[in-house]
Amino acid sequence: MKPEAESATLALRRAKRQALGLLLLVTAVFIATSVVERGLWLNAVKAMAEAAMVGALADWFAVVALFRRPLGLPIPHTAVVARNQARIGRNLATFVRDKFLDVPSLVSLIRRHDPAERLAQWLTAPGNAALLGHQAKRLALAALEAVQDAQMERFIHKAARSLIGQVDMSRALATVLDTLTHNGRHQALLDDVLGKLIELLQNEQTRAWVAQTLVAWLKKDHPRTAKLLPSDWLGDKGSSLLARALESLMADVAANPQHTLRAQFDVAVQRFVERLRRDPEWARKGDEIRTWLQTDATVGGYVQALWLDMRGALQRDLDDADSVLARQVGKLGVWLGESLASDVALRQSFNARLERWVEGLAPDVAAFIAQHIEDTVRRWDAEEMTRLIELNIGKDLQYIRINGTVVGGLIGLLLFGVSHVGAMGRALWGV
Repeated sequence: MKPEAESATLALRRAKRQALGLLLLVTAVFIATSVVERGLWLNAVKAMAEAAMVGALADWFAVVALFRRPLGLPIPHTAVVARNQARIGRNLATFVRDKFLDVPSLVSLIRRHDPAERLAQWLTAPGNAALLGHQAKRLALAALEAVQDAQMERFIHKAARSLIGQVDMSRALATVLDTLTHNGRHQALLDDVLGKLIELLQNEQTRAWVAQTLVAWLKKDHPRTAKLLPSDWLGDKGSSLLARALESLMADVAANPQHTLRAQFDVAVQRFVERLRRDPEWARKGDEIRTWLQTDATVGGYVQALWLDMRGALQRDLDDADSVLARQVGKLGVWLGESLASDVALRQSFNARLERWVEGLAPDVAAFIAQHIEDTVRRWDAEEMTRLIELNIGKDLQYIRINGTVVGGLIGLLLFGVSHVGAMGRALWGV
């Protein structure tokens, strides 16, 4: 038994003994005053003891009836806790859901405590970045340990193959390209490509390579002409002319958003996307690629070797006291804390998004937690649940028994005094 439970058990026993001792005391007084020669004052004491005894017995019955059947008798409406276990669980779950996990309460909690500000303070406090990195390292170690299990590895491999098998390669590629070209995004990519090509053509090494290629082509395909003409000079001049022509064309395309080649590029991309979506030949090729990814031993071996290398590198890093992962997570935490601390708008946006997440997720989470509470209470052993509840609140209930004894005695004395007011007055003042 835990020290807290043992202490609570001893306190409950002590309180029960006190309540029982007071009941036995007033019972003894009642018996004693019933067998001796009585007068006015003894009758008053007897009435007080009698009422106190009745109050003590009534409260004893009420307290015991909460947890079990008094004296083991099948009295209705007793053993209240055990008989209402399911209802207690249901009402407790409803109370937690409606009073603690409801959306207005959670949103109010966010607005009172400013989570973004508190997060910024915690992340920028000395030592917390290292703590964050250490916890991230522990989580990574736990995850790595889980996936190193042979059965888990087989499951992941099987799940990956199943996932690949559900992907329509051609349609998936079409969706990706459609997303990339939405609102002319591909034109920005084209601009970058044109810029890189212009830089490449302006490079002396590129021009030398073009010149060498022209000379090699001339000597191979037109050897007689190459002997009659200065091929090296033609190569240099040809490469320069070709480079300038291509540079001029690409510069025109880059500078003119309405250039004809841009429109042709748009048409070509859209045509390709449509073919990916509708052309049976492309669908067949996509199925072939999917089957190849699922079944090819070389691909499987390559992916397995790549995973083992990555896992080994991660394991070595996590085993290192100066883990790179831990340091990077710590740096990320400091950066995030400093960003939140210095940017009021960012904190407001963070809290606003948190409120929206709560509004969207809280009902489902609250329902899940409430159902968990209800199911857990229902599964508890009724006797064990009764014992735990009595252990936690039984001490206070024993003091209710003591109070009932005292209050009952005072009421008995008061009623005796009211009914014998004349006799008591004469006894006190000789009237």
